[in-house]
Amino acid sequence: MISRPRQLTVDDFVSGILAGDRVLLARAITLVESSSRQHEADAQEVIQRVLPYTGRAKRIGITGVPGVGKSTFIESFGCYLVERGLKLAVLTVDPSSARTHGSILGYKTRMEKLCQLPQAFIRPSPAGESLGGVAQRTRESMLLCEAAGFDVVLIESVGVGQVEIALRSMVDFFLLLLLPGAGDELQGIKKGIVEMADHVLINKADGDNRLRAEQARADQDAALHYIQHATPQWKTEVALCAGLTGMGVPELWQRIEKFYAEAGPKGVIAARRHDQDRQWMNDLIHDELRRRFHDDARVRARLPQMKEALARGEITATRAAAELLAVFDHRAH
Repeated sequence: MISRPRQLTVDDFVSGILAGDRVLLARAITLVESSSRQHEADAQEVIQRVLPYTGRAKRIGITGVPGVGKSTFIESFGCYLVERGLKLAVLTVDPSSARTHGSILGYKTRMEKLCQLPQAFIRPSPAGESLGGVAQRTRESMLLCEAAGFDVVLIESVGVGQVEIALRSMVDFFLLLLLPGAGDELQGIKKGIVEMADHVLINKADGDNRLRAEQARADQDAALHYIQHATPQWKTEVALCAGLTGMGVPELWQRIEKFYAEAGPKGVIAARRHDQDRQWMNDLIHDELRRRFHDDARVRARLPQMKEALARGEITATRAAAELLAVFDHRAH
């Protein structure tokens, strides 16, 4: 008879995470990402119990258009941090197929060197339908990594767009990577994205790209004079880097350390995290209400009729929504 492996308990997860067990950490994140109600309940119990051990890591977000070299840069940056004796967790969010909901989990091939370091933990997750390409449970995964003793948690989003506010809403320090020789309109950069950045890096600034990178830095630096900085009493700056060679990586880390040294004592980071937690709670309430609405049997029965009435022009969208909500409210009461 083949014996089945023992199902892990909440106690197993908690003790394993606090001991820094990367296998149990990975399985706990899988639990967090599960859509099962039972798994969700267990995951929330795990998070609640490790909560006192969270909050000590530096939370850094990184974004940039596809092709800007995020993976290469993260590997150089991550290896540099590990060499300095730090433990690094990288939460990367992969594009998900809108049709199959599958994802291309290829980061372990792109960050091969970093993956082999025992002080580094890389976790790719499918973005699904979550705002900004940031996986729905990334915040919980970040807390689990902090409880496991990681000093830095780096979260990378899929790309650039107005919805990058989702990434900004869960990190302390927001890093924007740009390409040399390409204007904002070519990179899909919106003014709002730049306004959220605590630091801007022009990547691939080596070799023949150097002159174009210098010009891009000057252009972005000039533009920053006309917008409000992302963090009070902190000046967003533009610098050059090259992920392949590691150029600019030590300077970036110095900049990040300066950010925490200045913003921490002023209470800026604590206030930001408190605001993020409140927003997170509101988002979760909205998500749960939306889920309950669409799962309601009466709403599902009435919805096709409303769609047909809309298509025939017999009812406005506002009226249709009001009637469906009335059905839901009647059931709730």
